[in-house]
Amino acid sequence: MLSLSRSRQTISGPKSLRRAAVVLAAVCLLPMVAVALAAVTGGSDTLEHLADTVLGRYTRTTAFLVLLVSVGTLMIGTGAAWLVTMTEFPGRKLLEIALVIPLAFPAYVLAYAYTHILDHPGIVQSTLRDVTGWGPRDYWFPEIRSLGGAAVMLILVLYPYVYLLARAAFLQQSATSFLAARALGKTPWQAFLRVSIPMARPAIASGVLLAVMETIADFGTVAYFGVQTFATGIYTSWFSLGDRAGAAQLALGILSVALVLAVLERSTRGRAKYHGGKRQEPMAPIQLTGWAKWGAMLLCVIPVLFGWVLPAIALVIMGLGGEQNLLSARYRDFALNSVTLAGVAALVTVAAAVTLGYLQRLDDGPLSRISTSIARLGYAVPGGVIAVGLMVPFANFDNALDAWMRATFDISTGLLVTGSIWLLVAAYMIRFLAAALGAYEGGQVAVNANMDMASRALGQTAFGTLRRVHFPILKPSLLTALLIVFVDVMKELPATLILRPFNFDTLAVQAYRLASDERLEGAAVPSLVIVAIGLLPVILICRQVRRR
Repeated sequence: MLSLSRSRQTISGPKSLRRAAVVLAAVCLLPMVAVALAAVTGGSDTLEHLADTVLGRYTRTTAFLVLLVSVGTLMIGTGAAWLVTMTEFPGRKLLEIALVIPLAFPAYVLAYAYTHILDHPGIVQSTLRDVTGWGPRDYWFPEIRSLGGAAVMLILVLYPYVYLLARAAFLQQSATSFLAARALGKTPWQAFLRVSIPMARPAIASGVLLAVMETIADFGTVAYFGVQTFATGIYTSWFSLGDRAGAAQLALGILSVALVLAVLERSTRGRAKYHGGKRQEPMAPIQLTGWAKWGAMLLCVIPVLFGWVLPAIALVIMGLGGEQNLLSARYRDFALNSVTLAGVAALVTVAAAVTLGYLQRLDDGPLSRISTSIARLGYAVPGGVIAVGLMVPFANFDNALDAWMRATFDISTGLLVTGSIWLLVAAYMIRFLAAALGAYEGGQVAVNANMDMASRALGQTAFGTLRRVHFPILKPSLLTALLIVFVDVMKELPATLILRPFNFDTLAVQAYRLASDERLEGAAVPSLVIVAIGLLPVILICRQVRRR
């Protein structure tokens, strides 16, 4: 009877955790519901105006950008993963790690660096004119501030999603299938296309879908390059045109696409299985010789060179001439605001992830599964959509409360919620809760169920077990989750631009403002700080890659 009672208590879980999970799920669902309601109540006039003016252009541009990024990340990520996993060539071990580093760069930072390098006054075109003696109208040069330029920037920072997942899939494959194809007369290239790629297809598809979702959510790159997508349309409708209904309807469109992509990503991850036979033998790397080894090295060096080496050098040179003093009081405020936001958001987000993850461990029932599934949707929703979805209901609440207080007590309450830092923190939590959940659940695998039962048998409550058993074991995973959310918040731009309190700017906002004013050398300084902080989780990922 005693063991049965404890078992039932463990399965049901504390009521406080269940209530907290319901609240978290409601908060995560609120912006999506608010966007849908605001779009539906916006009226058909706004929708017809959007359809007649900008909707077609936004749709075509966004679709073409997604297509370019999908193809680019697929080719670079999959090709580099196969080369460093399945072949042996000079510098392979170093490039295996270097290929991950572009994850530390926000796409808009690369956009600032390459604009400085490739624009008309940049070093490349200036050198070309000096060498040839041509004038500005005597030659044609690709325009970096274009749809193609934005696609290249996004490909360079997003291909590591495909690379990491494809590399893991290739490492898990047994040599038997590949060698069987070789024994049947297939070349290594044919065996790669007909055996290795089909077996790794679910993992590759998941990486591409993650890159696509990040592309749809991107604002800084497309806004700086003047590319009109749904993300820039939301910001323009909200701030430049003052059309909240139009912004909500655009946000609903991008939200629908993002949720479909999220479902596809989850389904491909769930089907990421294959049968490799009874004999699981590690794949011996193919020793490349002659031109093949140098060609493989060159193919892996190119994304490394253009993905972070050249941009880093350009940013350092720009920063030295930027006349931006990082030690000034103004920049100390920017840094303090950024660190404060990122630190608070990381703590809140990881606490929410622990709440949901631990409840699902105690009670894997409908409530915990639905709450966790809703919480995971945030990573597929762009920051601008979340910002609009939070701004609409809380602005209405603030206005209604202020009107009631004025009429009843002749007191103005102002903007209690929409003008606070906590609404911005809530947006960050919704956006990055899935990342924290993934890191937490990855570490939770190491906590055996017998540890829970032993702890409960010794008289510990559910919270006591979490504090005394789980936390010491999960410390590395929790630290990883904190760092990932911290850095993601440092890089987040659209939600910060829309929801930040008045006169509360961050390093990302400062970099965007300076770049918008064409002060690229000044924008390099806060951009370098953001990149330096972004290296922290990338270093952790590289350590995991090296250990595996």
